Amino acid sequence: MNGFKVLQPGLLTLLQDAGRIGHHRIGLTSGGPLDMLAFKWANRLLGNPVNSTVLEVSIGGLVLEAEVNTLLVLTGAEMPLKINGIEFERWHAHRIKQGDRIELGYASQGARAYLAVSGGFQIEHSFGSTATVTREGIGGLSDGNKLKQGDYLPCNEVTSGQAFRLPELHRPEYTDNISLRVITGYQQHSFSDFDKRMFFSSDYQVTDRADRMGYRLSGPEVKASIDGILSEGICHGAIQIPADGQPIVLLNDRQTIGGYPKIGSMISLDTARMAQLLSGSTLTFEEITIDDAHNLHCLAHVKFERTEPEDVS
Repeated sequence: MNGFKVLQPGLLTLLQDAGRIGHHRIGLTSGGPLDMLAFKWANRLLGNPVNSTVLEVSIGGLVLEAEVNTLLVLTGAEMPLKINGIEFERWHAHRIKQGDRIELGYASQGARAYLAVSGGFQIEHSFGSTATVTREGIGGLSDGNKLKQGDYLPCNEVTSGQAFRLPELHRPEYTDNISLRVITGYQQHSFSDFDKRMFFSSDYQVTDRADRMGYRLSGPEVKASIDGILSEGICHGAIQIPADGQPIVLLNDRQTIGGYPKIGSMISLDTARMAQLLSGSTLTFEEITIDDAHNLHCLAHVKFERTEPEDVS
């Protein structure tokens, strides 16, 4: 079998494809990469199909030993990449030989990095996806677990293949103080004008209770006129306001239903940016319309498609 042996799994390393779509009706959430843009670039810089399986590395500390010849790329957070003890450029495809040691340091900016190989990791699908959701025990190598020391990551032998580099001009910047765009929903009427002004004009901090299910924030209290609602489906980016008045932004591994009032939903472009924040980072919210959100999504798609990486094959 060809692949990589896991020498050190890092703090939290998960196998992810683009996500498990269409299974909310049976209680399965989507999973998938927290930062979809970095995920898409990881695959594109190797010429992979967009849904190829990669590693999402949170914070860092991953060490692998190659037992295959292939190409490899690392995108996302500023997480040092070393091959056989020598540091190599991120957002740049590199040739890997059998016996090479791949080390990821700890992030100095951002929180999630994406490590891809040519053709993607060859992982069996569960309910149409390889996406790991530890809360549900599904996806990944087995039973939805994060990577462990001694795990083996199978992939195909590649002696030649497409290899690209994304110029620094086009790489995302990860900062600790950002503004995030929100579409208010039908439950906004449960919040007074004062509370909505408070929400959209205040600074909030990321707490240490931030993970793939959601980011719990700390800041001025926001109160709804209702204590709760009948449980209903929850979309990606929904901003729940529980009884303590502290917002929770729900992400990829969220539960599929919930009963807290929601002041609105963050757009997916910005949940990706938020997921690169570490505890203590500051954020603010900006209200936009659904038409604004559609335009931003379309512009981002066009920008991605029209940005041409450099061929380094």
